Amino acid sequence: MKKPNLEMRQHIIDVAKSLMTHKGYTAVGLAEVVSAAGVPKGSFYYYFKSKEEFGAALLDEYFSEYLGRVDTVMTRSGTGVEKLLAYFDYWIETQGTDHPEGKCLVVKLGPEVCDLSEDMRRVLEAGTAKIIKRITACVDMGVADGSLHIEEDSEAFAETLYQLWLGASLLVKVNKSTTSFDTAMSLTQRLLR
Repeated sequence: MKKPNLEMRQHIIDVAKSLMTHKGYTAVGLAEVVSAAGVPKGSFYYYFKSKEEFGAALLDEYFSEYLGRVDTVMTRSGTGVEKLLAYFDYWIETQGTDHPEGKCLVVKLGPEVCDLSEDMRRVLEAGTAKIIKRITACVDMGVADGSLHIEEDSEAFAETLYQLWLGASLLVKVNKSTTSFDTAMSLTQRLLR
């Protein structure tokens, strides 16, 4: 039975997400994507005008799924600081191992595609801004509930935390060791005191 258009488009994205999470954007050709998805190459161009448009759709989908999971973690009860620590624990859990939710495509594809595609760079920029916005909301909550005392602007503080964890994720890949997450968590806990 043939899949409906939106379902097939989503199927191609899902299959490619796994491939690109492991290999990267430029290492995965369209032939590999369509072969793994079980669709003819011409069908790919029915759903996406180009590999670049496909990459932007893939990143859009990634952020949509990721932000949904982040919202679940950050809406649990607790203080602002407890929510932040739960988020960074979730980061370690999903990014430090072969977790079924997959590795961070910002870390995997960001450095690779920002110079290749303005459209993909804009999706990455918008997606990371949404993550920082959620971290900022938890920082503001922590200030309001008294669990966090900071002197700087809450958005700048949130962006610093995100940059710390993004850098730690990159070092985890480079060093093939999760010790950078230990360092990031230790510093995060000190910053949140």
